[in-house]
Amino acid sequence: MTSHDPIADLLTRIRNASRAQHRYTDVQWSNLNQNIIQVLIDEKFVDHFLVKEEDGKTTMRIFLRYTENREPLIRNLRKISNPGRRKYVGYNQIPDVFSGMGISVVSTSKGVLAGSEARKRKLGGELLCYVW
Repeated sequence: MTSHDPIADLLTRIRNASRAQHRYTDVQWSNLNQNIIQVLIDEKFVDHFLVKEEDGKTTMRIFLRYTENREPLIRNLRKISNPGRRKYVGYNQIPDVFSGMGISVVSTSKGVLAGSEARKRKLGGELLCYVW
């Protein structure tokens, strides 16, 4: 079944796989999904991903990270901007998530960035989600 909100589908699949302590999860590939996952890799929330094509459909396999005690590094994810109601912020309005323990993901004119990186570059944009 195709989702009308691919970012919400991505976040839900990661949240469910993390809570069930699965090693990986499969999601539909899109350039935006790949960029969001790359931010999560850069911030050490996700291990890596693979892109594969089967039967004309391209999917991504996302490998999640856990602590030595098998506790997930991703405690929760929260979608901020929705297709019906976008949330745009300036670079000085990008929030800290749990006092720096989490990240915000922002879609800017220079690509998808972590909130801290967008603040450093003085770039605002669409606030996609929080991860902690």
